[in-house]
Amino acid sequence: MNAQVVSIDPRTGEVVQVVAGETTSVAEICDAALAAAGPLEALGRDKRAAVLEALAAALEDSRPQIVEVADRETGLGETRLNGELTRTCYQLRLFAAVLTDGGYLEAAIDHAGDTAMGPRPDLRRMLVPVGPVAVFGASNFPLAFSVPGGDTASAIAAGCPVVLKAHPSHPATSQMCFTILSDAARKAGAPEGTLGIVYGQQAGADLVAHPAIRAVGFTGSQGGARALLAIIEARAEPIPFFGELSSLNPVVVTPAAAADRATRIGLEFAGSFTLGAGQFCTKPGLAFVPAGPDGDALVDAARSAIAETAPMVMLNEGIAASFARGTAALGKILETSSAGSGDASGGFRGTPILLTTTAADLPREATEECFGPVAVIARYTDEADLYAALGTLPNSLTATVQRGPGETELPAELARRLRPKAGRIIVDGYPTGVAVSWAQHHGGPWPATNTQHTSVGASAVRRFLRPVTWQNAPTELLPAELRDDCDNIPRRIDGRFQPVR
Repeated sequence: MNAQVVSIDPRTGEVVQVVAGETTSVAEICDAALAAAGPLEALGRDKRAAVLEALAAALEDSRPQIVEVADRETGLGETRLNGELTRTCYQLRLFAAVLTDGGYLEAAIDHAGDTAMGPRPDLRRMLVPVGPVAVFGASNFPLAFSVPGGDTASAIAAGCPVVLKAHPSHPATSQMCFTILSDAARKAGAPEGTLGIVYGQQAGADLVAHPAIRAVGFTGSQGGARALLAIIEARAEPIPFFGELSSLNPVVVTPAAAADRATRIGLEFAGSFTLGAGQFCTKPGLAFVPAGPDGDALVDAARSAIAETAPMVMLNEGIAASFARGTAALGKILETSSAGSGDASGGFRGTPILLTTTAADLPREATEECFGPVAVIARYTDEADLYAALGTLPNSLTATVQRGPGETELPAELARRLRPKAGRIIVDGYPTGVAVSWAQHHGGPWPATNTQHTSVGASAVRRFLRPVTWQNAPTELLPAELRDDCDNIPRRIDGRFQPVR
């Protein structure tokens, strides 16, 4: 008998339902995805865009049921989950727009002719889908980074079938969303096998090992990423792994910013690192605050806000236990400046904690991600003190600079020093919002991610495409986008960019 996959209410810690048995038919699901790859690509851009629009509409139609189940499994609350579902539908529609635009194909044509190097053949290049993609859902975003999330949307946009690994923190939500999406895809004309789903840790390992899978999208821990990378390296043919892993997301407050709005920054910082119980990959885990009265006021405001914050529901037992271990370890080497108050018993809960140290004495442990509502404030005395501490930081998804009114010189230098360490530089804001847009980048150097690509925004589709060039091919053998009569996508022709005519 297969091991059971159960749904647990994190507010109580109790099992609510048995969702499924752990999957033993991984090979059949992967084979179905492989069989769907050609027909899905053959649908073309317009029909795949229609599929994505249909997926978004189906999720919207089931909004109340999805939010109810997701809230019961995650404790994230209806307001947060309604917003997340709106985001999820928006990004499905964004990728429909990406398909309609066609620029993502990077289509280029060099006609045959004489060059300074001699005769050149006719060359036509564009991006094509890599094939079936394995997508691992994230614990902290049961919708936007899970079964109906951005990895799924961008892979289908690219023309790649998707086999999903349901996250054990929200299996019922995963199952419901998968049923809604697969039914909608079928009705919209997508081939059978466009979407598949597996449950269980062994099924996830078998999925990554299966030769039909051509790429992996993953959001989770470094440990999980390394385990999957080991499986990929053992394959006869290794494949790309696009992992979003861990991130500290440092915040630097300049002296001018502290002098201008110390209390406001302190309250905002506390609100940012406790948002969603601190269970965001973009949670700011470390803030550099100047020494002196202005910095004191900032710390006091943050301390007061945390002292009034009740224990928060964590996503699952493992995350709650890891948070408890991590904060206990930090508490032994740093000063606990403030902690939340209230009853933390029952279910999986974490008490918000703010710790302090100095930039000069910043320990390595304070520069490592601790997932949950905890952050460290490091006080610096001058720019040299600050720069030395910044040089010790690991890479992150984001880095933030809070500056004074009209201040440019120090913020510019900070941005220059932080840019090699982050994929997004934020000025006078906070990193916990990641807008879905054409210009967004959600990634960074290891350990934030293991890729130069983004998992959020229009460019996320690039992960699941590869370039192919046709040389001296007759028109009838060319994709429609590379034929001379194509005029509905931007292309580069004989070295010159040609917008849509």
